[in-house]
Amino acid sequence: MSLAGHQQPSQHAPELRAAARHLGRRRFLTVSGAAAALAFATNLPTAGVAGAAEFDAAKITENPFTLGVASGDPQAASVLLWTKLAPAPYQADSGLPPERVFVRWELAHDERFKHVVRRGAAIAHPEFHHSVRVEVGHLDPDRVFYYRFRTGSWISETGRTRTAPSSRAHVDELRLAAVSCQAYHDGYFTAYGHLAEDDVDVVFHVGDYLYEYAVDSVGGARNYTDRVLPDLFNHETITLEDYRLRYSLYKTDPDLQAAHAAHPFVVTWDDHEIENNYADGIPENSVPPEEFLLRRAAGYRAYWENLPLRRPQRPEGADMRLYRRLDWGRLAQFDILDTRQYRSDQAYGDGADVPGPESDDPARTITGSAQERWLIDGWHDSQALWNVVPQQVIFSQRKFDLNPPSRMSMDAWDGYRASRARVLAGAEAAGIENLMVFTGDVHVAYAFDIKDDFDDPSSRTLGTEIVTTSVTSGRDGTEKPANWETYMAANPHLKFYNGRRGYTTVSLGREIARADFKTVPAVTTPGAPITTAASFVTEVGDQGLKPA
Repeated sequence: MSLAGHQQPSQHAPELRAAARHLGRRRFLTVSGAAAALAFATNLPTAGVAGAAEFDAAKITENPFTLGVASGDPQAASVLLWTKLAPAPYQADSGLPPERVFVRWELAHDERFKHVVRRGAAIAHPEFHHSVRVEVGHLDPDRVFYYRFRTGSWISETGRTRTAPSSRAHVDELRLAAVSCQAYHDGYFTAYGHLAEDDVDVVFHVGDYLYEYAVDSVGGARNYTDRVLPDLFNHETITLEDYRLRYSLYKTDPDLQAAHAAHPFVVTWDDHEIENNYADGIPENSVPPEEFLLRRAAGYRAYWENLPLRRPQRPEGADMRLYRRLDWGRLAQFDILDTRQYRSDQAYGDGADVPGPESDDPARTITGSAQERWLIDGWHDSQALWNVVPQQVIFSQRKFDLNPPSRMSMDAWDGYRASRARVLAGAEAAGIENLMVFTGDVHVAYAFDIKDDFDDPSSRTLGTEIVTTSVTSGRDGTEKPANWETYMAANPHLKFYNGRRGYTTVSLGREIARADFKTVPAVTTPGAPITTAASFVTEVGDQGLKPA
């Protein structure tokens, strides 16, 4: 979603244009061509990482763990651990030479590491900007663990993670959090500080972890008086170096670091990790497709380097398989979607419009045909009580006005109604009774009933949609936005609407699910308290949100 007042014209770097000209669109639109173009533009070796020399970690004189630690995608028998070496995070080389660095890791049952269950060594490769990921297997299910990294004389902070229950386990409850949209320049990540202290099992980030827009010397709305940010952040991200440095800026935030250290994250992107409202290989701005795909390849690579993702998610050029499935025993199946990489171009030039023949063309898709089949096939095989879909943009119908017919968002599922109809028909055919969708993107909190016919309030309720507000995007916001009355009247299936910043927790149980919308009064000043703005429940076998 665009942030008014921040968007600027894209100034593509010369190396992107050179790489695009060097390869041409036909060669670029292959995995091997994209990988070759990325290497050409960034001086990365195409043959892998075997040639890098080894760096003596004893020579590291500054803390290399400035970007913290993280874990992600918990499975029943394994955890994924992440860190990145960056003694100088605001430098392009992060303060390290282009050599590989050995990093040791430990996994324990206790915070003091008296009962270490696994330990080993990993390599921080310069080709991946000295990021480290370790997949630790053969672990007990449904267990909390603590982890840390060492290199040279330095020890990272301690992170806390956990394994999921075994696939056949009858779990009574899962408590999770949903977050989205964290524009650094729009305020402090105060919500993450509170989330770090919250008692949740896992955090789902549903997009816009990063924003491509410039961050000035005072951090935008943060209005720093105790530091001056380097000029290298004060332009739009275009190249691999740009994206890497922007992640370094975001990940030096102490509240974000605290949340990552406290909980495993499951992440998926939206648009701003690359560029606002891009669609598949189609950019927002008028640049050659091969040039944009090179930018997309750079953004995807930096995303993988900086987030706790497993090896199947490693990108190849401009392609990255981000949609995937996680289970929490027999209680919940999570189908994490990517509604950005494979979608048809937005209808009617994007923006708000009345749906019509162009947007409703059955050939149009927001997921791509392969992902759509994967989702529906997974529902047919599901043994879970709750089937949850973390994804990016508003799934339910959302009318913007009271006119007949009403304008809707062409970037959301309203602009791809045939896709939505196929997905809901697939859920019904698979016998999915307890469907829940997690969404971000719009910088406000919503609670929707998903209706069989959104224009008929008396039609069956097929599931619920929980839209988490932004962490910062949109700055402080307001509890009741100016269009509150219009939206509530135009959308009877909309049960809650709040414009403050924060996050949402959801407890999935054997009989009910409960959503708590948590907000802070301000993000442009640090240290704001958190409150629960509203709570709703929906019952197993009787979908529909009711105030708790």
